[in-house]
Amino acid sequence: MSDLVANDLITPDAGETPLLSLPDVSILKAVPVTRLSYRGREASLKAAGEAFGVSLPVKPLACETAPKRAALWMGPDEWTLLAPEEQLDTVFQAIESKLGDTPHALVDVSHRSLAVIVSGSKAEWLLNTGIFIDLTLDAFPVGTVTRTIFHKAPVLLWRTGPDTFMVEAWVSFMDYVSGLLVQSAQELQAA
Repeated sequence: MSDLVANDLITPDAGETPLLSLPDVSILKAVPVTRLSYRGREASLKAAGEAFGVSLPVKPLACETAPKRAALWMGPDEWTLLAPEEQLDTVFQAIESKLGDTPHALVDVSHRSLAVIVSGSKAEWLLNTGIFIDLTLDAFPVGTVTRTIFHKAPVLLWRTGPDTFMVEAWVSFMDYVSGLLVQSAQELQAA
């Protein structure tokens, strides 16, 4: 199973020092991206996907990707759309223009959340210190995305590769989430 095409979008922030780098697991801050929250009914999905450059998935827990684009299913009528940070205005205007008077909601939430990339052979183990979901590859395959809780913080979890996950949290929770990830990983190293 290969990594998603969107891995060219979800990349480590080159200007940042890794939060943690061990032989079996690493935690890296992800480069900032455009995040749009899209809500719409079935009649708007095809046009929204065409304007965005990737179809909006209708299957629960799924994503659709293309180079520099990702559409993540969040609920029956809700998606998170990811694109390069510098393309916010272009993407926003393309979707709004294409949909015209079709009922929908498109909101820029780019500054609401931050993301870290957790990768390595112990990534599942590390995430399971605070997320109580079966993260084995068979149960949570590449491309699966869900909202869940990490300890007490709401997060978005997206498996982007066999041993790679993107963990997104609101800015106000990210220090808590990343701090617990680093602490747990250090315990792994001590074991």
